[in-house]
Amino acid sequence: MLPSPEQAPLPGESARDSVAENLRRHRLRRALSMRELADRAGSSKGLLSQIERGVANPTLDVLSRLAEALDITVSDLIRPVLLRPEVVRAESAPARGEIAVRTLFTTMERRRTELSEAHLAPDVRSANTAHGRGAVELAYVVDGSVQVESQGWQVDLGKGDALQFSAEHAHTYVAGPSGAVLLTQVGFVDD
Repeated sequence: MLPSPEQAPLPGESARDSVAENLRRHRLRRALSMRELADRAGSSKGLLSQIERGVANPTLDVLSRLAEALDITVSDLIRPVLLRPEVVRAESAPARGEIAVRTLFTTMERRRTELSEAHLAPDVRSANTAHGRGAVELAYVVDGSVQVESQGWQVDLGKGDALQFSAEHAHTYVAGPSGAVLLTQVGFVDD
């Protein structure tokens, strides 16, 4: 059984953590050792190790050299990373009056987005899909229940629950015994 995001420890969501995760991911994607990247960027292996562990605060000059060595942009290095899914439960909804508004998630990033409505029959499993580098998915359960599974985690959602997660990796929705109606929004990086 996979851990629930509510049970998983939050590894930290600082700018340093985002730089650390992005740098490590891009370096490994290019099959570069720390030494090779340090040489290409004119930096030391020790500093690179500290940046990837989230303990160093690299200067803009260092980030620029690392981005150039990896053939990416500085924004690719500093882009916030969702380190674990974020769940908003229906119980957090405001008391019902004439108008009740609940902000589920906010972002300051500019992204191309797609909003979709999905109707899942009872016990149906969706396709295992990923939406590309830097994609973020938001899901809101309008009716029924659903389990969302992705790389290393799963979470059960009921009517009124919301979820935000990195959609960079393949993920699946599994409808509960009465099916589910979902609203999903996928934000795509548009560099």
